[in-house]
Amino acid sequence: MNIGYACLTVGVSGIKQRTCTMKNVSSDVLMGLIQSNLEALDKTLDYNIQNGIKLFRISSDIIPFGSHPVNTVKWWEIFSGKLKEIGRKAITNGIRLSMHPGQYTVLNSPDEAVVERAVEDLRYHARFLDAMGLGKEHKIVLHIGGIYGDKTDALKRFVQHYRCLDENIRQRLVIENDDRQYAISDVLSIGESEGIPVVFDNLHHQVNPDNTRSDIEWITACASTWKQSDGPQKLHYPQQDDGKRPGSHSATLDVEGFFQFYKQLPTQDVDIMVEVKDKNLSALKCINTIASPKIQRLEKEWERYKYLVLEHAPKGYQDIRQLLKDKNRYPVIEFYRLIDEALMTPVKPKNAVNAAQHVWGYFKGLADKNTRLRFDKLINKVSMGESTISMKRLLWKLAEDQQQQYLLDSLYFMKLL
Repeated sequence: MNIGYACLTVGVSGIKQRTCTMKNVSSDVLMGLIQSNLEALDKTLDYNIQNGIKLFRISSDIIPFGSHPVNTVKWWEIFSGKLKEIGRKAITNGIRLSMHPGQYTVLNSPDEAVVERAVEDLRYHARFLDAMGLGKEHKIVLHIGGIYGDKTDALKRFVQHYRCLDENIRQRLVIENDDRQYAISDVLSIGESEGIPVVFDNLHHQVNPDNTRSDIEWITACASTWKQSDGPQKLHYPQQDDGKRPGSHSATLDVEGFFQFYKQLPTQDVDIMVEVKDKNLSALKCINTIASPKIQRLEKEWERYKYLVLEHAPKGYQDIRQLLKDKNRYPVIEFYRLIDEALMTPVKPKNAVNAAQHVWGYFKGLADKNTRLRFDKLINKVSMGESTISMKRLLWKLAEDQQQQYLLDSLYFMKLL
């Protein structure tokens, strides 16, 4: 089983995707953005390799305006070497990649112009994965689309337009249930008739259910649509944000809920894409939850979280330190529960000061007089309730200058990255 995340990597420097507005598009601008984005993807794979994450969804925006006529750059030729290099890295390290066109890529629209744009967008996504030299197990995920007043006709249009797609697109395409219009039974009806693999999304199913079968029965039915050449079955696993409309993804994953879902699965030969706002952080939570019980996994996680937790909740900080003292246990669910509870606690000025002083301890013996005076001035502002951003920028710069990798990896600086 592989667990991964989508598009963005949280708390890691130097891997942001860049884009521009249409009015600023030029060949030179696009060339610079594409080169930067490919470098960011390359570094993202490095991070995933270091952390045992073997499933990743590439942002559709990696090539800005990738399927729009305004982009005339032959990026698949110009960046051929870099694309193949990244693809080889993924293959060599067993990383499965995917892409997921957005809500405007609608294959079953009654508007021919919309369908034509959807086809062009799918061509772009397939071309990107092809240019990386990836096999057909690296997929493009698509929703069925709209209903347009008649679901039966809309389903027929999807099939009709699907059959007209280029072969290399059809070989990569997988379809997913959504949270409003097409339940898992609707999607399976197409998947089974057309030989298209079906992705089961648990939250979409909760919001837009078909209760004629249990979740596990639906997952098993979806598994039958995946051929060996498609790679392992894929599932999407979000959790509901209780404070938002049904179907909204949570800020982070509750690992106990994930573990209950995991235990019910009929097989471990599946790949699970966690869809959540803190991205890789929740993917690692899930990976550690089901991994072999080694306390070193939690100690490594604690190194990244500790100053962020201290900033929010000193008591939670002490509770986690105490929890990790017993080296014969693997209290993974309690560990993440304490972290989640701590990070839900609003930061108070005195706690922000306390955490900053702990981080400052790495530098105070090395900093010059002006830096010490600047830090004192900023810490005073924070103690009066002002933002911590300027103070953290100073600490981050010191960590960079002194190559304090332990601090550069800390989630304490997450909002700066």
